[in-house]
Amino acid sequence: MILSILLWVAALGSLTALVFCGMAMVAVLRFRRRQQRALQRPASFTPSISLLKPLHGAEPGLATSLESYFQQEYPAPYEILFCARREDDAGLQIAREVAARYPEQPVRFLACGEPRFPNPKMFSLAVMVEAAKYPHLVTTDADARVGKDYLLRMVQSLASGHTVENRQVVLSSCLYAGSVDEGSLFTWLDAAGKTVEMNSGVLIADMLSGTDFALGVSMTLMKSTYDDAGGCEDLGHYWAEDFVLGNRLAKQGKGVEMSPCVIRLMVADVGVVRSFRDQLRWMQSTRRSRPAGHLGTGLTFAMPFGLLGCAVECMRAEWWGALAFLAVALVNRWVQAYAYLRILGAQRVGFQTLVYPLRDLLGFVVWLCSYLPADTRYHNTRFRIMPDGRLLSEND
Repeated sequence: MILSILLWVAALGSLTALVFCGMAMVAVLRFRRRQQRALQRPASFTPSISLLKPLHGAEPGLATSLESYFQQEYPAPYEILFCARREDDAGLQIAREVAARYPEQPVRFLACGEPRFPNPKMFSLAVMVEAAKYPHLVTTDADARVGKDYLLRMVQSLASGHTVENRQVVLSSCLYAGSVDEGSLFTWLDAAGKTVEMNSGVLIADMLSGTDFALGVSMTLMKSTYDDAGGCEDLGHYWAEDFVLGNRLAKQGKGVEMSPCVIRLMVADVGVVRSFRDQLRWMQSTRRSRPAGHLGTGLTFAMPFGLLGCAVECMRAEWWGALAFLAVALVNRWVQAYAYLRILGAQRVGFQTLVYPLRDLLGFVVWLCSYLPADTRYHNTRFRIMPDGRLLSEND
């Protein structure tokens, strides 16, 4: 009886993972067509831009990532603002060294002090939004690395008349491909998960119901858009402030879009423990933002159900059945991984595709752990993510 129940669970999970894979494939091909159409249109909207970069400390490859923003082929003026808590922040020092190589590029360095919001990144952004010279803003995380046409492509979303579902776009964010300069297998698994697992969910959601959220790694918006969404201070009380920002704007009937631009998100080799903790923090945030969807995510992992079915069939001495469960799970993950890694321009596509079944297992473990008490640590401060998504710091 127990084996029969487990076999049915494995069969159901394998089926839902297959359905998810099919939806993910349709979604990424749909995105690819939209991306190709966007590249064929002339990029004629070129307002002056304030580029906002919050920093906190230094990690390998930071200088290369920051330098990509000084090399933009953008025909209009743009300024770069860097903000850290202290003047002597290591990341801010690296930014100064990079800026010194580009004396013609307008750049400012800000020290905001200790954050007055629970979300330290949002506090840094609030300081830079206030200081920004231009109304058109582009925000990116410190670990985002971009191509030379990044600003030009991203800002097109805010052009007058650019709509999504007949709504003028006021906020655009973009997909990212996890990238590694140097790292262990665990680092590569983390990068593969960011490219395949994360983007699959985003593109399926966009395909089924439209984009009613944002990805904070890179966003384009107007200064006033923060006020429209409740203000920087209120947003700074949420861990997933990017999700809340996009969700509030969409509920107001404003256009929120996933840009056809794809950037690189650099994954540093920070060790297994910290990497797992960072992935868990993201999963816990998703659980609070979309509880029903997050629960259903458990049925999208193919390898746990494939291995369960394989084990049950082996105990029943059904060797062909065991092989079938394992083969279906492996092919499922390889097909989905290859499509996303290739279309989104990831590194070492063959290698990441081959090891992606391991990432699928790891993702399932992180998903299970996301239902543990939602305590997390970020920038040396411990938080608890409350049921409504707000942050409660250890000092509150």
